[in-house]
Amino acid sequence: MHDIQNEVDHRGVAIDEVGISGLRYPVMFDDGHTRQHGIADISVTVGLQADRRGTHMSRMIALVHEEVTTLAPQELPIALKRGLALLEAPTLAIALSLPVATAVTAPASQRQSWQTHDVTITGRITADTCTVSTTVTTDVTSLCPCSKAISDYGAHNQRSEVTLTVTGTADAPYPLAIHEIVDLLRSSGSAPVLPLIKRPDERVVTMQAYDHPVFVEDIIRDISLACREKCLKHVIRAKNLESIHSHDAIASLTFTG
Repeated sequence: MHDIQNEVDHRGVAIDEVGISGLRYPVMFDDGHTRQHGIADISVTVGLQADRRGTHMSRMIALVHEEVTTLAPQELPIALKRGLALLEAPTLAIALSLPVATAVTAPASQRQSWQTHDVTITGRITADTCTVSTTVTTDVTSLCPCSKAISDYGAHNQRSEVTLTVTGTADAPYPLAIHEIVDLLRSSGSAPVLPLIKRPDERVVTMQAYDHPVFVEDIIRDISLACREKCLKHVIRAKNLESIHSHDAIASLTFTG
């Protein structure tokens, strides 16, 4: 059968990225510490040469099925190298997004529950470079330093969404594991967020927040300093879902070393 996609294209225009997105596929996330089943939202794209009419999108599904249904971030460079050869492309990118849960313990009652975090693992490869980025978003509590300073009692606080992306190399593709990123993010706010919390826990958490007020700027600076100590390239975004304002407070920071 004639392969139309494999025809020569005479227009001389290369394409930066072409491929598939929105592929929902079952995966086993297993980084050696966290092991969970989930349904990932997956994209696979390649750079397309100027003389190629199209890419082989069915091969992208095969690549996902054969190489990443067990998602071990530290082994993603192997899948990327195989995919580059399979798709006969100069560049390849794979991104997998899924929720990952970690066990958390309430401070007073010691009751355990599961806190879920949005995770995206992105791998990119060219003939010369290979990188893997791990992105984790989780919630913390933040209490406003200004509100505490000007109030006779109490201070406004809110839930904050904090996202950290850490980029590794082919030699060290997974320099900071998800559970380590979660621990870092949960310690960056005024207090952690807990799904299961009893009254004694609520007392501990609210007083902890009051004793540790932070601006959105404080959150990203503290996280960045912790990443810089480990010599990690990183991107941080934080959003305070303000409780007494009609807007949110946001901040972002990129460090490339």
